[in-house]
Amino acid sequence: MPENLLAPGAVLALWTLIMLGWAAVTRFQAFGKVGLDLKTAPPGGRGVDLEGVLPPLTNWKSHNYTHLLEQPTLFYAVIIFLHLSGGSTDLTRGLAWAYVVLRVIHSLYQATVNRVPVRFAIFALATFCLIALALLAVIATLG
Repeated sequence: MPENLLAPGAVLALWTLIMLGWAAVTRFQAFGKVGLDLKTAPPGGRGVDLEGVLPPLTNWKSHNYTHLLEQPTLFYAVIIFLHLSGGSTDLTRGLAWAYVVLRVIHSLYQATVNRVPVRFAIFALATFCLIALALLAVIATLG
């Protein structure tokens, strides 16, 4: 495991961009199948406008990309707090990597199978890692 606590954040940032690419490719492929042409799209259209137009399996990738721009933003802040306050330990690095691995698993599951009970369980495990990291960040910054 790399000694740098920021490495998991860099990996998750890259994964987020991979999901963006997967969502974009999948959507552009689906446009032709459902008869959408970007040249004739009305002004101001947004991704949410494609709900019910594109197949769910196509939209799931975009949903996950959105999710990777929500809770993980807190993860980035927490690992920076830990890094700057000397809170980089085997425990915090392990929790950070566990969070990233769980988020990648969550992405793959949501983008392909997307059964909510399983997806929620993966999300909950990742959230527990983030809660532990946040508590350790508070201890590190106050200590």
